[in-house]
Amino acid sequence: MSKKFLIEVEPAKQATDGRPSIGPVYRSIFAKDGFPAPIPGMESCWDIFRMSVEKYPDNPMLGRREIVDGKAGKYVWQTYKEVFDLVIKVGNAIRSCGVEEVKLYLGGKCGIYGANCPEWIVSMEACNAHGLYCVPLYDTLGAGAIEFIICHSEVSIAFVEEKKISELFKTFPNATKYLKTIVSFGKIAPEQKEEAEKYGLATYSWDEFLQLGENNQFELPVKKKTDICTIMYTSGTTGDPKGVMISNDSIVSVVAGIKCLLDSVNEELTSKDVYLSYLPLAHIFDRVIEEYFINSGGSIGFWRGDVKLLLEDIAELKPTIFCAVPRVLERIYSGLNQKISNGGLLKKTLFSVAYSYKLHNLKRGAKHVEASPLSDKLVFDKVKQAFGGRVRLILSGAAPLSTHVEAFLRVVACSHVLQGYGLTESCAGTFVSLPHEMTMLGTVGPPVPNVDICLESVPEMGYDALSNTPRGEVCIKGKPLFSGYYKREDLTKEVLVDGWFHTGDVGEWQPDGSLKIIDRKKNIFKLSQGEYVAVENLENIFGLVSDIESIWVYGNSFESFLVAVVNPKKEALESWASDNGVTGDFKSLCENPIAKEYMLGELTRVGKEKKLKGFELIKAVHLDPEPFDMERDLITPTYKKKRPQLLKYYQNVIDNMYKSASKPS
Repeated sequence: MSKKFLIEVEPAKQATDGRPSIGPVYRSIFAKDGFPAPIPGMESCWDIFRMSVEKYPDNPMLGRREIVDGKAGKYVWQTYKEVFDLVIKVGNAIRSCGVEEVKLYLGGKCGIYGANCPEWIVSMEACNAHGLYCVPLYDTLGAGAIEFIICHSEVSIAFVEEKKISELFKTFPNATKYLKTIVSFGKIAPEQKEEAEKYGLATYSWDEFLQLGENNQFELPVKKKTDICTIMYTSGTTGDPKGVMISNDSIVSVVAGIKCLLDSVNEELTSKDVYLSYLPLAHIFDRVIEEYFINSGGSIGFWRGDVKLLLEDIAELKPTIFCAVPRVLERIYSGLNQKISNGGLLKKTLFSVAYSYKLHNLKRGAKHVEASPLSDKLVFDKVKQAFGGRVRLILSGAAPLSTHVEAFLRVVACSHVLQGYGLTESCAGTFVSLPHEMTMLGTVGPPVPNVDICLESVPEMGYDALSNTPRGEVCIKGKPLFSGYYKREDLTKEVLVDGWFHTGDVGEWQPDGSLKIIDRKKNIFKLSQGEYVAVENLENIFGLVSDIESIWVYGNSFESFLVAVVNPKKEALESWASDNGVTGDFKSLCENPIAKEYMLGELTRVGKEKKLKGFELIKAVHLDPEPFDMERDLITPTYKKKRPQLLKYYQNVIDNMYKSASKPS
């Protein structure tokens, strides 16, 4: 099979001694002469920042919107040199509190808790400067997980968003065994100081802490590539969070790999690029993007922390690069479609003609700026302005992006729309689709040019890495990989075998060398008649029903068929009801047996179109008007389904579906 964007570096290995077969080892065509050389002088994350301060001292680095009389105004910027001076003060203040450089995993662990803001980056860079572990405390996982992370990683000092201080106090008294100092990104109330003092904790406002750093000077230790710079906890879908240890080398290598990739496709970042920081810095996706922006001397503007105000922040900042998780892009897609539907026949027709014409030209190989300049100017410019008017690259990551949404945005956004794939353990960017390659729709593209990739057969699921269409578990090798799970060598050994990280995701090589994620290895169960069900693959297929926002498919070895809980799209279900004379509000429609029958019919139709087997079709459905959310602990911060929690939450619903569907008609 020809793979345009891959080169083979090792041949396939047939199964021996009961071990699964392994497909050929591939790497990016952009690494045909070897992986990108390290950037001279860049040994650590501190060097990324330090070198940019030397190169771009007067460039705007960190910006936030000025608030005057309660109203948000222009972005106000701090230069690279101004940020550097703050970082030195904060680093000295941390050391003044008795926090020492980490040696043999003993020493300073610095927690950071809150929404993205300039102080978040300053605190992170202070950790980088002094060889301390930066430990993000998840803003979305609640006090239970925060307490676990503080205690597990032994965080001794925590930087906290002002409004999150009360949440941090919920971890007392257990967390105070390790936590000794709290620093607010803003002010700290007198009663909070008193409360902390009861547990022997020192507390500082941001300004107080900066003053503490002015009067003390500490030498910066020498940092090595192999040193850990951060422990980033993954939420996980079961059990306690896992502390992923990420080294300087991992991040430095990823920065070099991204630079090589973007340079190879003529989309290199420069010091003129602008980025909107709103995806959580506690996740590796945003952390790596921001490290790369800092390396490029670019400008990072922060949102105000309110999703309802995000579009206003975009309009004011006018970013050139926009990163998003699929849910954000899918909401934009739904909003745009709603506006088009409400725009009258003439506007709808004009949009449809322009869309079809540009999509046709893109599929024929035209670059997006050449596919239909007139349509871009007359029809799609409003979409471009919704992203601020200057975006040239939209990158989606953290979860799969629906193919129809990706295709739509490639046409109407007047910019490149690329889908990527990576894990915390692989330091985020491991695959990314390429500009102008419409065949990569629905895929995560080829690997970045600093990793080797192979597929390992999963015989129990019928996936063969040596077949004509190679399918198997995605395995990764290279410097970006993590250094292990903190205090969990047993889990590390499970996923790191002979230097290969086993992701648990099942991929399928495409003819052009891009990868499509098709399943999850662990999400497999057996029905009562002995048939195996790969549930994630089914959810991807049923997700093609246009009226569905999200779906959770359930089955077990005591039942012979599958059931599902569906979050319908409100507008779509209400439109169907109007067309079919069914009355009621959204909630009552979800309870209506006729609506359930309709949705079940749509699921069956798509399932048969995709040639699913009979036992893979859904036999009963529950419609929930409330989307799966983190508040009910049903999904992770990256929108992965928490299946045990979903089962616990919907257990009565599941039981009733099986009872009613099993009754003879």
